[in-house]
Amino acid sequence: MVASREPERKLIASNKRARHDYAILKTYEAGVALLGTEVKSLRAGRASLVDAFAQERDGEIMLYGLHIPEYAYGTWTNHQPRRTRKLLLRRGEINKILDQVRDPGLTLVPLSMYFSNGWAKVELGLARGKRTYDKRQALAERDANREIARAMSRHLKGQTRPSR
Repeated sequence: MVASREPERKLIASNKRARHDYAILKTYEAGVALLGTEVKSLRAGRASLVDAFAQERDGEIMLYGLHIPEYAYGTWTNHQPRRTRKLLLRRGEINKILDQVRDPGLTLVPLSMYFSNGWAKVELGLARGKRTYDKRQALAERDANREIARAMSRHLKGQTRPSR
């Protein structure tokens, strides 16, 4: 039996709203400094990236607004659900990201959180905010592509008109 080189990824949470509200220019993978009860809560699949964002503080990149609910079986050692968490990146990556984020209009948004080979990771996106008309245009384009795919599927199956 040959072991695969692909890392096993178990998705915990994803931020679908971020891809709608922002144009993602580049993505980065970062580890997260967590407490024991936070890891247990994440393994139960409980986390929310809805209001989360990343910023620089004292030369480090910190994750704000990530909600990890208290562990149900935790005791007095339980964690604060919305505490600030440090992202684990190499110094060169941090410097590169901070240089890019200093440009006006760019921000760091967490796109997803997952376990990769047992380690909790966050996928960060270097993002630029979309305008309202950009969002509408993206929705219209997606709907048009979906309709084209349906028409092609009907054509390949031999149907001439839509079955509704």
